[in-house]
Amino acid sequence: MYAPSPSRCAGEGCSPYGPLSRGAGEGWGEGGPRALFRRACPCRLCYPCGGVKGRTVTDTILVLNGPNLNLLGTREPGIYGSESLADIQSRLETRAAELSLEIDMRQSNREGELVDWIQEARNGAAGIILNAGAYTHTSIAIHDALRACDVPVIEVHLSNPHAREPFRHKSYVSTVACGIVCGFGATSYALALDAMAEVLAG
Repeated sequence: MYAPSPSRCAGEGCSPYGPLSRGAGEGWGEGGPRALFRRACPCRLCYPCGGVKGRTVTDTILVLNGPNLNLLGTREPGIYGSESLADIQSRLETRAAELSLEIDMRQSNREGELVDWIQEARNGAAGIILNAGAYTHTSIAIHDALRACDVPVIEVHLSNPHAREPFRHKSYVSTVACGIVCGFGATSYALALDAMAEVLAG
């Protein structure tokens, strides 16, 4: 998927993927969120993974899940659905194979562990799909880790936070994500994976 061009780099500058590519201006600038990722050198010769020199080429998408998502299928199924996290993983693995990608799906109830995994993505993942659970609305640490990770991030939620309690309306993930998928239950994850494939394809 990331085969470099046989020609030399066109010299357009290999700026990294991720929020830090945005520059000092507010918002995403001309072209919307996808323009952010098109700033990377199109030949992928210098930076085959889209940004950090020396990063190992990978087609792995890190799918991270935050607190209480280990209880999916039994926790408030009227809101979060009846599928377990293992069910969602199985569905994603099937779809990833169709997209010539791999997923590495993890869940933790601990903020620090999620931060560690996000930092790992700098050298081991092509992108991150993140359902940070309640940490979405509280964690500056996760926000800062995502800003530094230099890979595209898609925020995902099973429910629609904007249709729920006011404290769920603020997201520390959204400001560093290239997109958000929410409100479609377990299908939100599959939609996020499809979107990630498009982002990586450029």
